[in-house]
Amino acid sequence: MNYPIGEYYCKLDAKGRLLLPSGFKEQLGEALEAGFVLRPGLFETCLDVYGMDDWRKLQDKLGKLNPFKKENLMMTRRINAGARVVMMDASGRLQIPKDLVAKCAMVKEVVITSLPDRMQIWAKEKMDESNAQMTDAEFAQLLEDRLGNIDFE
Repeated sequence: MNYPIGEYYCKLDAKGRLLLPSGFKEQLGEALEAGFVLRPGLFETCLDVYGMDDWRKLQDKLGKLNPFKKENLMMTRRINAGARVVMMDASGRLQIPKDLVAKCAMVKEVVITSLPDRMQIWAKEKMDESNAQMTDAEFAQLLEDRLGNIDFE
């Protein structure tokens, strides 16, 4: 699935409904009809949002792990913990389950960002805190270290 380009600032209402901006919905196209899987972020206080095809790909990869190794079962269970299927309602909103809203400290202002294999929904304050963990100089060094020797041709 091609995830939307950019960051989108949205409001979460008191019932946990997230109204998605029109530009965001246009980029998602037909994926809106298939629904999404939400799950608490593995490393940060946010929600990971997968298109159904990408969720199935992840599950296929996890299914290839040896089920007779305890660590594999524990890891798969943790990755899938809290996962929920959500659909767009007739008004173009996603209903985020209350426990996930609470777990990710979402109050009103949220930010939706895209990664190559999923999107993330953040409480604005939590995203600001996460982004502040790395200075611009550290980010520049990371880019050079990880991507500086790659021939992009």
